[in-house]
Amino acid sequence: MADHRLVAEARTEFGKGSARRTRRAGRIPAVLYGHGQDVVHLSLPALEFAAVLRNGGSNALITVVLDGTEQLALTKSVQRDPLTRVHEHVDLLVVRRGERVTVDVPVVVVGEPAAETLVSVELNTVSVEAPATAIPESIEVDVTGREAGNGVTAAELSVTGGATVLTDPEALVVNLMAAPTAEQLDAELTEAEAEAGIEREESAPAAEGVGEGDVVPEPLAQGSGESVESTENS
Repeated sequence: MADHRLVAEARTEFGKGSARRTRRAGRIPAVLYGHGQDVVHLSLPALEFAAVLRNGGSNALITVVLDGTEQLALTKSVQRDPLTRVHEHVDLLVVRRGERVTVDVPVVVVGEPAAETLVSVELNTVSVEAPATAIPESIEVDVTGREAGNGVTAAELSVTGGATVLTDPEALVVNLMAAPTAEQLDAELTEAEAEAGIEREESAPAAEGVGEGDVVPEPLAQGSGESVESTENS
């Protein structure tokens, strides 16, 4: 797990107005804390921090450079605007090389299961203890060829770099289920419609002697004085 280098700036103004001005300047308000030191208020370059998250994942390791002093930190929490997805605030946790930390690591499913099998991810993340400099970016779960009923528990997850999974070993991480039949889907739809008070309209019976695909002539207006034969010959 590589650490990324970001040059921070100290913040001396606080509040919503100050935070907005910081973001307009292309920076993100942040705090740095941990190991008994006082909380440090700073800002990070927005574009560079976004690149760190893309390359390092949610648990990115950062070397924060503030006033010429370097500090190793772990991305602990990131607040985003729910609509614009702009980074609004960052919490950074001070760490030491060699120390172990507890983090949530994303689960990624790879491979194709057996035919007519659906994959359901029951846990999007699992709790992991790992060296601060060797946190896995994600944990892959290979479902290649797995059939319905053959789920994957936390005990079956494979991690490297000295990491340990802390999530309950019996917790179901990925569930594999039989794909529903057309009849089952229709039955579920009918049940849902009944619960919602929706009544299905009955199809109108076909005209006697008319087969599927036949064209039925429109009836002539009464009193027109025309017959079918005269209309065709006109």
